[in-house]
Amino acid sequence: MAVLLNPSSSSSSKATPRPPQQQQLLLLLLHLLLVAVPATSLTFSYDADSFVSEDFRQEDDAMVTAGRIELLGEEFAARARGRALYKRPVQLWDGATGEEASFAASFNFTIRSVAGRGNALAGHGMTFFLAPFMPDMPQECYEGCLGLFDQSLTRNTASATMGNASGAASFVAVEFDTHMDGWDPSGRHVGVDINNVDSRRGNYVVLPEDSLVDAGVMSATVSYDSGARRLDVALAIGGGAATATYNLSAAVHLRSVLPEQVAVGFSAATGDQFASNHTVLSFTFSSTLPTRTTNPPPPSTSSAKTAHLSAAVAAAGIALLLLVLAITILIRRARKRRRRDDGVSYDDSLDDDDEEDMESGTGPRRIPYAQLAAATGGFAEIGKLGEGGSGSVYGGHVRELGRDVAIKVFTRGASMEGRKEYRSEVTVISRLRHRNLVQLMGWCHGRRRLLLVYELVRNGSLDGHLYSNKETLTWPLRYQIINGLASAVLYLHQEWDQCVVHGDIKPSNIMLDESFNAKLGDFGLARLIDHGMSLQTMTAVAGTPGYLDPECVITGKASTESDMYSFGIVLLEVASGRRPMVVTPRAAAATAGGGKDDDDGGGQVFRLVEWAWELYGRGDDDQSSLDAIADTRLGGAFDRWEMERVVGVGLWCAHPDPKARPAIRQAAEALQSRKFRMPVLPPRMPVAVYLQPFAASTMKYYGDSMTSVGSEVVGYSSTSLATATLSSSSSLPSAMANNDSLSPRE
Repeated sequence: MAVLLNPSSSSSSKATPRPPQQQQLLLLLLHLLLVAVPATSLTFSYDADSFVSEDFRQEDDAMVTAGRIELLGEEFAARARGRALYKRPVQLWDGATGEEASFAASFNFTIRSVAGRGNALAGHGMTFFLAPFMPDMPQECYEGCLGLFDQSLTRNTASATMGNASGAASFVAVEFDTHMDGWDPSGRHVGVDINNVDSRRGNYVVLPEDSLVDAGVMSATVSYDSGARRLDVALAIGGGAATATYNLSAAVHLRSVLPEQVAVGFSAATGDQFASNHTVLSFTFSSTLPTRTTNPPPPSTSSAKTAHLSAAVAAAGIALLLLVLAITILIRRARKRRRRDDGVSYDDSLDDDDEEDMESGTGPRRIPYAQLAAATGGFAEIGKLGEGGSGSVYGGHVRELGRDVAIKVFTRGASMEGRKEYRSEVTVISRLRHRNLVQLMGWCHGRRRLLLVYELVRNGSLDGHLYSNKETLTWPLRYQIINGLASAVLYLHQEWDQCVVHGDIKPSNIMLDESFNAKLGDFGLARLIDHGMSLQTMTAVAGTPGYLDPECVITGKASTESDMYSFGIVLLEVASGRRPMVVTPRAAAATAGGGKDDDDGGGQVFRLVEWAWELYGRGDDDQSSLDAIADTRLGGAFDRWEMERVVGVGLWCAHPDPKARPAIRQAAEALQSRKFRMPVLPPRMPVAVYLQPFAASTMKYYGDSMTSVGSEVVGYSSTSLATATLSSSSSLPSAMANNDSLSPRE
């Protein structure tokens, strides 16, 4: 799904305060009234020494880095897409004067296949395109849709017929296609696309099968003659005497297709079985029609009469500005008064600075409540997708967005807790951009309503597949989901500007897209901490029993280590098909755990990590241990090395001693590399004794209920949760019993 965001480089969780939105808009109007609107030609040029990421909007997997544009990121990946758009508008035509622009765009680029696997796995291609300023990325634009076209407009896949994009989704593109789709004339061609990606409708030129992919640096020029209403394309492949040149012309009247101002940029996409890199190395653009701008004219040397006139205009502007400020203050006071009249204190509500933080950037936007109500049929029960501790989720189609969405309605909307979760989700996830994170598209809040709008992830949550009557997830899909989750956590912990502690990693918060790729969501408990800070005190213990780090319960510290504990539990859960903690009689527990009838003792608490550790500790030569841990629904159909590695990493991450747990980069490498030397875990699960009590009055659990332990200390043993009362003033560090030293093994 698309993510129309640029991650913030802020070093704190609170953005710098800005003027209220109303003031900014009114000041802009005043500025437009007081100054002339000059026009300047639009010309820009970028190469390896001058690319600036701030000049481009980078969508989904695309990024501007190291003097180039990587349309699909820096790593080869299947099921990827990305777009990079120049942030200033291009004046395509002027309705006031009737003028139309002619322009020329030149760029160097490369398309590289997966190393060592040949051109057969080379992705689907890339485009240079123009679209209404600024366009939203279509919902389903993977594979041959090239990041431009919504596949839902395809009328008949079998006959490869499709409708046309329209309105804000309109585009004119030059595609450099590297894969034969049903609507393509060949597997290698250059084509002109108008509101669809069927090059057969327009003009195209077929290229040799050994061109485009792994052909080195290629040069392309796209020029438009407004007088002749013709789009010309020239492509040069190779160098020196071996250069091959291909030319293409198409009759098109851009004014009849696109609005006055457009965005220019590049897009690319791959499918499930294709992976490649599409890199733009340079980009030059020049237009004959000036772009309107609000920049003030240069200082003049006119007479004193002009100076007096300017002073009068300035005085009038100051008076108008004071009036605007007074009106804005009155509006804000009236808003506060309405909140108090509705029974919601102002401190519990979201103020204008909160709204300003949410509305900043190019990502999620405010969506009117009426649109969301219409999308869900008034939030009808039949459209409910699920319900969690913080709210209910409904599916629907927002006509104004032109796509299906999932809408989360916070049940604690009028409470301080609900608003903290809501604000945390918006301010944290809106700045994150990763293929394995759920995309936040919009938000809506009123007096007592808090709603978040996400991309609709078609295959639902992971727990729905592990514990329902749906078709059993195969082991390759489970292993793919585990690695996708590891990639998401690695991004949160180490690869973003700040460290993000998710706080609630569990299968119900892991969504699966059409290809069963993992997408981590629900950032209501997330916290931002600076890199290098391992712990952050929580005002309340928040999380889900079974996934919550035992030390976190006692010490009240949220950390990357506590996230790793949850990550480890999820790995064990995916491998075994068992829930992490079941407080039921033996027969019921066996049913919930994938149909295994283990002698756990009637009425006792089944704890997955203790059970798995006991079996895993029997040794490598006991193959029955691995079979006993593996989900019986797999029927033994799994890769034994992958299963053993997933279980081993899961136990390593869930080690009772947080200091003995791996960082996410170690865990991710261990899951993928057979050369990684795993530590030897103790044959029996160590006993942890945490000596820093946490007041029961501040303990809160979201999801299942759990009895608080007050100011007691929990000792996490291999058989039970034992308690021992200590002085509430104790501040000793955690101690470990039976904590055998870790030594490396293959």
